[in-house]
Amino acid sequence: MDLVVILVISFSCLLLLSLWKQSSGRGKLPPGPIPLPILGNVLQIDTKNISKSLTNFSKVYGPVFTLYLGMKPTVVLHGYEAVKEALVDHGEKFAGRGSLPVADKVNKGSGIVFSNGKTWKEMRRFSLMTLRNLGMGKRTIEDRIQEEARCLVEELRKLNGSPCDPTFILGCAPANVISSIVFQNRFDYKDKDFLSLMERLDENVRILSSPWIQEKDNQELEFTYENLAITAVNLFGAGTETTSTTLRYGLLLLLKHPHVTAKIKEEIEHVIGSHRSPSMQDRSYMPYTDAVLHEIQRYINLIPTNLPHSVTCDVKFRNYLIPKGTTVLTSLTSVLHDSKEFPNPEKFDPGHFLDESGNFKRSDYFMPFSAGKRMCMGEGLARMELFLFLTSILQNFKLKSLVDPKDLDITPVANGFASVPPLYQICFVPV
Repeated sequence: MDLVVILVISFSCLLLLSLWKQSSGRGKLPPGPIPLPILGNVLQIDTKNISKSLTNFSKVYGPVFTLYLGMKPTVVLHGYEAVKEALVDHGEKFAGRGSLPVADKVNKGSGIVFSNGKTWKEMRRFSLMTLRNLGMGKRTIEDRIQEEARCLVEELRKLNGSPCDPTFILGCAPANVISSIVFQNRFDYKDKDFLSLMERLDENVRILSSPWIQEKDNQELEFTYENLAITAVNLFGAGTETTSTTLRYGLLLLLKHPHVTAKIKEEIEHVIGSHRSPSMQDRSYMPYTDAVLHEIQRYINLIPTNLPHSVTCDVKFRNYLIPKGTTVLTSLTSVLHDSKEFPNPEKFDPGHFLDESGNFKRSDYFMPFSAGKRMCMGEGLARMELFLFLTSILQNFKLKSLVDPKDLDITPVANGFASVPPLYQICFVPV
């Protein structure tokens, strides 16, 4: 009995200590809901729709607030002004990468995406330099994408208009572009090594999209074999799944809105025709198609809460003091779905990026690639792939749904790390 009493007292003391530690540090941090000992605010968050929970908290505590995910504080930035102020105006101070347990275990602080400090700066500089040397931003990269677009079209032709789940084939195309950059070689879509790589990449996204994510011997050198290998893996993961998911979601939206598809095909016929492949020069003459691509990325809100950031030093931000190392979440949903910038943000409407004359209209709120120091280094490549792949598909095929378009479900099946479209069947009917 004495042992039970001791355990109860010890556990009570632990809870009180936890509560005291959390409350003692909150005076300098932004306001937020009162956390429970040990658990923090986890039980107050809808894990099926984290973005909605953050929006609800912002209505009570404002655009800058604190949540405890466990015993550690996380500062949340909600809305364009707060996100832009942190990531752009104070970019260097918010350039740290916050902890993501699954990724930390796999990457071990190496690579580009989940590294910090010297490792991140050196590997990012090295990767950008290498990609530029291999043709990033030059005609050679466009040539690689055009070649892969032709291969994608040929693979789709083999289906003879029969129904298919486009997940795999749309993943192969951007993966092969990265392969041609990293390995100077593309793979056949049935290559065993390539299939194994695609399977692992797909599994990684499924894990990260679940709502519960939370000289070799010389450690001074950044260019270790492990670091370079993880950097290559980062390039594949970031350069493949994001683009393929956007394409897959985009085609689903085009099935849902056939009038939008018809307008794109009209523009393709007028600008490109049917006797040559699309090129990046065509995009400036295709404002509606450009607007649709932007609206797809805005609407699907691929990475709702961004990858976690952290502050690299003690930061005074809007009269609050955020201690060095504190994790910072930036709600990209609150920017991409801002009703002041995008009327009826929950509606898929290419008009969000068109002016009254039908010209393409840019928006500072367009942040699907994040912003600031940690924004996606492959933005240019992704935008090029999305345009060339989508226009090549619509130039050569009619999209056919197996059900009435109005009955198509476009609700994402996960809203944790990434918004993944539901599985669907589509027919690519040659034209």
